[in-house]
Amino acid sequence: MRSARNILHLGIKELRSLMRDPILLLLIAFALTFSIYSSAKAMPETLNKAPISIVDEDRSTISTRIRDAFYLPYFLPPVLITPDEMDRRMDAGLDTFALFIPAGFERDLLAGHGPQLQLNVDATRMSQALVGSHYIQAIVSEEVSAFMQHHRATTAPQVDLSVRNEFNPELNKSWFGAVMEIVSAITMLAVVLTAAALIREREHGTVEHLLVMPVTPLEIMASKIWAMALVVLVATVLSLNLVVRGVLGVVIEGSQLLFLAGMTLHLFASTALGIFLGIVARSMPQLALLLFLTLLPMQILSGAGGVIRAQTLSSGGLRHHEGLGGIIDVIMQAAPTTHFVEFSQAVLFRGAGLEDVWTHLASLAAIGAVLFAVSLARFRRTLATMA
Repeated sequence: MRSARNILHLGIKELRSLMRDPILLLLIAFALTFSIYSSAKAMPETLNKAPISIVDEDRSTISTRIRDAFYLPYFLPPVLITPDEMDRRMDAGLDTFALFIPAGFERDLLAGHGPQLQLNVDATRMSQALVGSHYIQAIVSEEVSAFMQHHRATTAPQVDLSVRNEFNPELNKSWFGAVMEIVSAITMLAVVLTAAALIREREHGTVEHLLVMPVTPLEIMASKIWAMALVVLVATVLSLNLVVRGVLGVVIEGSQLLFLAGMTLHLFASTALGIFLGIVARSMPQLALLLFLTLLPMQILSGAGGVIRAQTLSSGGLRHHEGLGGIIDVIMQAAPTTHFVEFSQAVLFRGAGLEDVWTHLASLAAIGAVLFAVSLARFRRTLATMA
């Protein structure tokens, strides 16, 4: 009971110290609000309201069909321009795409002469240009095929493929981006807050005060872990319901209670890692450098990095380490972020139950226990040298 009281009171002290640190409070608020919203809405790989102009010299049925095929949210309504305006508008940055439909396009199409269209693209908008060019090619091809079916006899396909998009029927990439950003923020905050709490003790000279108190290294370490984990847990629940579900309108398929249970195990492992980094680093700048060497590779290779947001929910995500193989795959299996990302995708996207994700929970518990034991041993040695 005495040990439990010590852990409780020391944890309350950590919470009070955090409340007096405006920088860390701002980091928590930013990571779980604006960062999530911007990741969902400002993804450059998503084509959204791209300006397009069309030079229609044919003024035919097929050219009208092509013009009408461009609509929101991918493209702004096309602007009809003259050939002399194409380069001027592109130079002024008014258009990302300019489609030229020559005179006699429909006549040559029906005659089988293979007419060509010209598409000018502002390549300085790199991601929009690449994605948009494929969209325009698909739109034009589809409209031409539909038009030709009314003028020529075509053979019906022997197989009719019916596509159903599970978990994200609208193929809305912002859904995936929002949830993956909150998963990344959980790991980042757990590591940073715990490591910063330990470094703050050293910088303020309060470690010496703890050494003369009747507390053990286990109690000191456990207090920091539960306090910082509680802060991240509460902030995540608020962000998941107010920002992700409320503001962004993302549909959460699975059980939030199961997700919170898995997140608790992940926080146990991540905060233990934060303690270890806080022991190794002697100052906040050193901690920042260590985060570049540890946290950043873990986030990217686990599938929670920026590139993964481009994947649609129907694919269920992509684990970057699988394509690397060898020692990288073995190392990432020992990282808590790998199992937490896969667990989060299964629960939040696909509505998986405990029977589907228990292996990830067991892995998080085992990894957390190892990290806790290693950090505790290093923490004891550090305190012993300071005594």
